[in-house]
Amino acid sequence: MEITASLVKELRERTGAGMMECKKALVENNGDIEVSIEALRKSGLAKADKKSDRVAAEGVIVAAQEAGKAVLVEINSETDFVAKDENFTNFAKSVVDVALSSGAADIDSLKAAKLASGDTVDETRAAVIAKVGEKVDVRRIVRLESSNNVAAYVHGGRIGVLVELAGGDAELARGLAMHVAAMNPPHNKASDVPADFVAKEKEIELAKMTDKDKAKPADILEKIISGKIAKIVNEVTLYGQPYVLNTDQTVEQVLKAAGADVVGFKRLAVGEGIEKVVEDYAAEVMKQAGLA
Repeated sequence: MEITASLVKELRERTGAGMMECKKALVENNGDIEVSIEALRKSGLAKADKKSDRVAAEGVIVAAQEAGKAVLVEINSETDFVAKDENFTNFAKSVVDVALSSGAADIDSLKAAKLASGDTVDETRAAVIAKVGEKVDVRRIVRLESSNNVAAYVHGGRIGVLVELAGGDAELARGLAMHVAAMNPPHNKASDVPADFVAKEKEIELAKMTDKDKAKPADILEKIISGKIAKIVNEVTLYGQPYVLNTDQTVEQVLKAAGADVVGFKRLAVGEGIEKVVEDYAAEVMKQAGLA
């Protein structure tokens, strides 16, 4: 397989390793980026995989909440300019309001819901497209309904979070939603972390050890590995992370003091999972002019 500059660049961005190390790893692993990441980590040349979360779609995350119910809706546009257009922002507000009041739990039912004008969300979306001159898409919805504390938080119109909290109070629930927005923990508690993830991390930590460390008694070696894994698990769980509003305590410690428990959370970021096409206009002009 050809090892392209873009492939090397992607590996470097995801691992933090040097360009030469990345190219060597890709050559040795026939261009397989996932295997190369693991090889670099085992050799101690890479940090944990930083999968690129750069996204293409612009737009907003909007939230609505009342009496134990909360929803987040993602609405996309092609450019940030349109995402700030009054026609777009008014549409987004009306959509999230009807999402909450209608009980819609999926995109199809939300698109079919009727707004105050009598038109459906999808019909109104078509009218907005005609006004702004760009594709507009009502892409995702998540909702929570519970007798527990429910918090909805949106940061900068780009990231939205819903949190369900048993015990505690509304202020703590909102603080935890802010934490999830900032830190993006993949899991809630240590018990939620997949066993295969833990097994893989153990394998990687063992491979990174020196021969001197590996020669230590089995019980001591196990304690060393367990300590490293516990740190990794804390980094990928809400409960294990330092609380952003009080970094002297972990989220788990804050919750224990409040007699509370996070039942679950949901997080949306604008455009995540959408591939962006980056146009090289200079190359395109040269190609059309027969110069490339």
